[in-house]
Amino acid sequence: MVDQQRLWDAEVAQSYDTPGEGMFSDDVLGPTVGVLAELAQGGRAVEFAVGTGRVAIPLRDAGVQVVGIELSTAMVARLREKASADRLPVVEGDMTTAHAGEGFALVYLVYNTISNLLTQEVQVECFRNAARHLAPGGCFVVELWVPELRALAPGYRGTVEVSEPGYLLVDTVDTLQQLIVSHHVRFDPEITGSREARVGRSPHRYIWPSELDLMARLAGFELESRWADWDRGAFTGESRSHVSVYRLPAQS
Repeated sequence: MVDQQRLWDAEVAQSYDTPGEGMFSDDVLGPTVGVLAELAQGGRAVEFAVGTGRVAIPLRDAGVQVVGIELSTAMVARLREKASADRLPVVEGDMTTAHAGEGFALVYLVYNTISNLLTQEVQVECFRNAARHLAPGGCFVVELWVPELRALAPGYRGTVEVSEPGYLLVDTVDTLQQLIVSHHVRFDPEITGSREARVGRSPHRYIWPSELDLMARLAGFELESRWADWDRGAFTGESRSHVSVYRLPAQS
């Protein structure tokens, strides 16, 4: 069992935010917040694995009341440097079991984070916990990457996902268990402070879109929409990721 507290420790939390760049850029956050605010329809929202508040803080600024659930105390501490508990409450705990209340209009889980849950069983429990938080007719939004197994050469169990100056991302794949370990290799002396490379590893369980849909059905959801991105681009066989919107039945 992976110790998520050690994986998402103070060092990671302090280096997580990249204001204005990457996943913190306006080009990424603007469409994300816009879609989530629309889906909330004026109601309250819960973010599973709220992290340092990358999405929750601008969504709150957009007028949506947000409660976070987060397992890592270090990530919560970093969030608290930016938003008070009154403005953005956080329940510390596992997103498969922690409870932040009931009657929410929206639960969301972004940036591939459901893959941090390393078995199918606990991934299904994440869906069930989302359902417990929602009012009838509420929706659960999941952002997730599509496994690039076609990039695996015969006889090989790994792919180079990113290769750029000072950084290399190599994924090793266990297709039997649907597990990927991402190896983040940093070797820029200006960043690492050393001529030696630093390696960080994070494990993930990948989920095919059809498997994700079945998990949703087990928890009482129906797939409402699936896009390739937060701009609502068409999802195709070539899409590298998807944003999936699942909805509970409304009361009759």
